[in-house]
Amino acid sequence: MQRRSLLALPLAAALPEARAGAQVEEPLADAVRTALAAAIGDGRPPKPQFFELDARLAYLRWLGGTSEKLKRYKSEHATRVEFLETVWYESKRAGLETSLVLGLIQVESAFRKYAISPVGARGYMQVMPFWSRLIGDGEPARLFHMQTNLRFGCVILRHYLDRERGDLFMALGRYNGSRGRAEYPNMVFGARQRWDLKAPR
Repeated sequence: MQRRSLLALPLAAALPEARAGAQVEEPLADAVRTALAAAIGDGRPPKPQFFELDARLAYLRWLGGTSEKLKRYKSEHATRVEFLETVWYESKRAGLETSLVLGLIQVESAFRKYAISPVGARGYMQVMPFWSRLIGDGEPARLFHMQTNLRFGCVILRHYLDRERGDLFMALGRYNGSRGRAEYPNMVFGARQRWDLKAPR
Protein backbone atom coordinates (compact mmCIF):
# COMPACT_ATOMS: atom_id res chain seq x y z
CA MET A 1 0.00 0.00 0.00
CA GLN A 2 1.38 3.42 -0.89
CA ARG A 3 2.36 5.96 1.77
CA ARG A 4 -0.30 8.39 0.55
CA SER A 5 -2.98 5.74 1.09
CA LEU A 6 -1.72 5.09 4.61
CA LEU A 7 -1.95 8.77 5.43
CA ALA A 8 -5.46 8.96 4.09
CA LEU A 9 -6.56 5.82 5.94
CA PRO A 10 -4.41 5.45 9.08
CA LEU A 11 -6.28 2.35 10.23
CA ALA A 12 -6.08 0.56 6.89
CA ALA A 13 -2.72 -1.06 7.65
CA ALA A 14 -4.30 -2.95 10.55
CA LEU A 15 -7.12 -4.32 8.42
CA PRO A 16 -6.83 -7.39 6.19
CA GLU A 17 -6.67 -6.70 2.48
CA ALA A 18 -8.99 -8.39 0.02
CA ARG A 19 -8.27 -9.24 -3.58
CA ALA A 20 -11.63 -8.19 -4.95
CA GLY A 21 -12.26 -6.05 -7.97
CA ALA A 22 -14.48 -3.01 -7.85
CA GLN A 23 -18.02 -2.21 -8.80
CA VAL A 24 -17.98 0.66 -11.28
CA GLU A 25 -19.93 3.77 -10.40
CA GLU A 26 -22.56 4.26 -13.07
CA PRO A 27 -25.41 6.73 -13.41
CA LEU A 28 -28.65 5.47 -11.88
CA ALA A 29 -32.11 6.46 -13.00
CA ASP A 30 -34.04 8.22 -10.24
CA ALA A 31 -36.53 5.35 -10.01
CA VAL A 32 -33.72 2.81 -9.68
CA ARG A 33 -31.91 4.89 -7.06
CA THR A 34 -35.15 5.28 -5.08
CA ALA A 35 -35.89 1.56 -5.25
CA LEU A 36 -32.36 0.60 -4.18
CA ALA A 37 -32.38 3.13 -1.34
CA ALA A 38 -35.72 1.74 -0.12
CA ALA A 39 -34.33 -1.80 -0.24
CA ILE A 40 -31.31 -0.74 1.80
CA GLY A 41 -33.39 1.27 4.27
CA ASP A 42 -35.75 -1.50 5.33
CA GLY A 43 -34.69 -2.06 8.93
CA ARG A 44 -36.38 -5.35 9.74
CA PRO A 45 -34.17 -7.64 11.86
CA PRO A 46 -32.65 -10.61 10.02
CA LYS A 47 -34.64 -13.32 11.78
CA PRO A 48 -36.15 -16.06 9.63
CA GLN A 49 -39.85 -16.77 10.03
CA PHE A 50 -41.52 -20.01 9.00
CA PHE A 51 -45.16 -20.92 8.78
CA GLU A 52 -44.62 -24.62 8.11
CA LEU A 53 -42.72 -27.11 10.26
CA ASP A 54 -40.99 -28.73 7.26
CA ALA A 55 -39.54 -25.39 6.16
CA ARG A 56 -38.32 -24.70 9.70
CA LEU A 57 -36.67 -28.13 9.94
CA ALA A 58 -35.03 -27.71 6.51
CA TYR A 59 -33.64 -24.35 7.61
CA LEU A 60 -32.25 -25.82 10.84
CA ARG A 61 -30.57 -28.65 8.91
CA TRP A 62 -29.05 -26.09 6.54
CA LEU A 63 -27.91 -23.90 9.44
CA GLY A 64 -26.26 -26.81 11.24
CA GLY A 65 -24.50 -28.17 8.14
CA THR A 66 -23.34 -24.78 6.92
CA SER A 67 -22.16 -23.78 10.38
CA GLU A 68 -19.89 -26.82 10.43
CA LYS A 69 -18.38 -25.85 7.08
CA LEU A 70 -17.88 -22.25 8.20
CA LYS A 71 -15.89 -23.22 11.32
CA ARG A 72 -12.56 -22.83 9.53
CA TYR A 73 -13.41 -19.16 8.89
CA LYS A 74 -15.36 -18.33 12.06
CA SER A 75 -14.52 -20.41 15.11
CA GLU A 76 -17.00 -18.89 17.59
CA HIS A 77 -20.42 -20.60 17.40
CA ALA A 78 -22.65 -17.62 18.21
CA THR A 79 -20.81 -15.43 15.68
CA ARG A 80 -21.23 -18.10 12.99
CA VAL A 81 -24.93 -18.51 13.64
CA GLU A 82 -25.59 -14.76 13.64
CA PHE A 83 -23.65 -14.40 10.39
CA LEU A 84 -25.45 -17.30 8.70
CA GLU A 85 -28.88 -16.12 9.85
CA THR A 86 -28.13 -12.74 8.33
CA VAL A 87 -26.76 -14.16 5.06
CA TRP A 88 -29.81 -16.39 4.73
CA TYR A 89 -32.22 -13.54 5.47
CA GLU A 90 -30.58 -10.98 3.17
CA SER A 91 -30.08 -13.41 0.28
CA LYS A 92 -33.70 -14.58 0.40
CA ARG A 93 -34.90 -11.01 0.73
CA ALA A 94 -33.00 -10.12 -2.47
CA GLY A 95 -34.13 -13.25 -4.32
CA LEU A 96 -30.65 -14.78 -4.46
CA GLU A 97 -29.37 -18.28 -3.75
CA THR A 98 -27.81 -18.40 -0.30
CA SER A 99 -25.05 -20.70 -1.58
CA LEU A 100 -24.23 -18.14 -4.29
CA VAL A 101 -23.93 -15.33 -1.75
CA LEU A 102 -21.71 -17.47 0.50
CA GLY A 103 -19.55 -18.37 -2.51
CA LEU A 104 -19.24 -14.70 -3.43
CA ILE A 105 -18.25 -13.78 0.14
CA GLN A 106 -15.62 -16.55 0.18
CA VAL A 107 -14.08 -15.23 -3.04
CA GLU A 108 -14.40 -11.54 -2.19
CA SER A 109 -13.21 -11.42 1.42
CA ALA A 110 -12.65 -14.98 2.71
CA PHE A 111 -15.33 -14.15 5.32
CA ARG A 112 -13.34 -11.27 6.82
CA LYS A 113 -15.57 -8.56 8.21
CA TYR A 114 -12.98 -5.78 7.98
CA ALA A 115 -11.38 -6.72 4.66
CA ILE A 116 -10.38 -3.82 2.39
CA SER A 117 -9.39 -4.30 -1.23
CA PRO A 118 -6.64 -2.27 -2.92
CA VAL A 119 -9.36 -0.19 -4.60
CA GLY A 120 -11.21 0.47 -1.33
CA ALA A 121 -14.03 -2.09 -1.44
CA ARG A 122 -15.11 -2.96 2.09
CA GLY A 123 -16.29 -5.78 4.26
CA TYR A 124 -17.64 -9.25 3.64
CA MET A 125 -19.13 -8.52 0.21
CA GLN A 126 -16.54 -5.91 -0.76
CA VAL A 127 -18.93 -3.02 -1.33
CA MET A 128 -17.44 0.09 -2.87
CA PRO A 129 -17.86 3.24 -0.70
CA PHE A 130 -19.64 5.19 -3.45
CA TRP A 131 -22.72 3.03 -2.85
CA SER A 132 -23.17 4.55 0.61
CA ARG A 133 -23.40 7.95 -1.08
CA LEU A 134 -25.68 6.81 -3.92
CA ILE A 135 -28.23 4.80 -1.96
CA GLY A 136 -27.19 4.87 1.70
CA ASP A 137 -26.67 7.47 4.40
CA GLY A 138 -23.31 8.69 3.09
CA GLU A 139 -21.29 6.97 5.83
CA PRO A 140 -18.94 4.42 4.19
CA ALA A 141 -17.63 3.30 7.60
CA ARG A 142 -21.00 1.59 8.14
CA LEU A 143 -20.14 -0.82 5.36
CA PHE A 144 -18.13 -2.72 8.00
CA HIS A 145 -21.35 -3.43 9.94
CA MET A 146 -22.31 -7.02 9.18
CA GLN A 147 -25.97 -6.64 8.27
CA THR A 148 -25.38 -3.36 6.44
CA ASN A 149 -22.62 -4.89 4.32
CA LEU A 150 -24.60 -8.04 3.53
CA ARG A 151 -27.70 -6.04 2.69
CA PHE A 152 -25.82 -3.68 0.38
CA GLY A 153 -24.01 -6.57 -1.31
CA CYS A 154 -27.18 -8.59 -1.91
CA VAL A 155 -29.17 -5.58 -3.13
CA ILE A 156 -26.33 -4.55 -5.48
CA LEU A 157 -25.95 -8.07 -6.89
CA ARG A 158 -29.73 -8.26 -7.42
CA HIS A 159 -29.57 -4.89 -9.21
CA TYR A 160 -26.81 -6.14 -11.50
CA LEU A 161 -28.68 -9.38 -12.14
CA ASP A 162 -31.75 -7.38 -13.15
CA ARG A 163 -29.64 -5.16 -15.40
CA GLU A 164 -28.17 -8.22 -17.07
CA ARG A 165 -31.66 -9.74 -17.52
CA GLY A 166 -30.93 -12.75 -15.35
CA ASP A 167 -27.49 -13.53 -16.78
CA LEU A 168 -25.61 -14.46 -13.62
CA PHE A 169 -22.25 -14.74 -15.37
CA MET A 170 -22.47 -11.13 -16.58
CA ALA A 171 -23.97 -9.89 -13.29
CA LEU A 172 -21.08 -11.36 -11.31
CA GLY A 173 -18.60 -9.77 -13.69
CA ARG A 174 -20.31 -6.42 -13.22
CA TYR A 175 -20.25 -6.89 -9.43
CA ASN A 176 -16.50 -7.45 -9.57
CA GLY A 177 -15.76 -4.77 -12.14
CA SER A 178 -14.63 -7.42 -14.64
CA ARG A 179 -17.74 -7.73 -16.80
CA GLY A 180 -17.33 -10.16 -19.68
CA ARG A 181 -14.27 -11.94 -18.25
CA ALA A 182 -14.59 -15.50 -17.00
CA GLU A 183 -12.13 -15.70 -14.10
CA TYR A 184 -14.24 -14.08 -11.37
CA PRO A 185 -17.63 -15.67 -12.18
CA ASN A 186 -15.96 -19.07 -12.44
CA MET A 187 -14.36 -18.61 -9.02
CA VAL A 188 -17.73 -17.72 -7.47
CA PHE A 189 -19.47 -20.64 -9.20
CA GLY A 190 -16.77 -22.97 -7.87
CA ALA A 191 -17.08 -21.61 -4.34
CA ARG A 192 -20.89 -21.81 -4.51
CA GLN A 193 -20.67 -25.60 -4.83
CA ARG A 194 -19.04 -25.79 -1.40
CA TRP A 195 -22.03 -24.06 0.21
CA ASP A 196 -24.84 -25.76 -1.71
CA LEU A 197 -26.57 -27.69 1.07
CA LYS A 198 -30.13 -27.46 -0.19
CA ALA A 199 -30.92 -24.29 1.74
CA PRO A 200 -34.67 -23.75 2.13
CA ARG A 201 -36.25 -21.55 -0.51
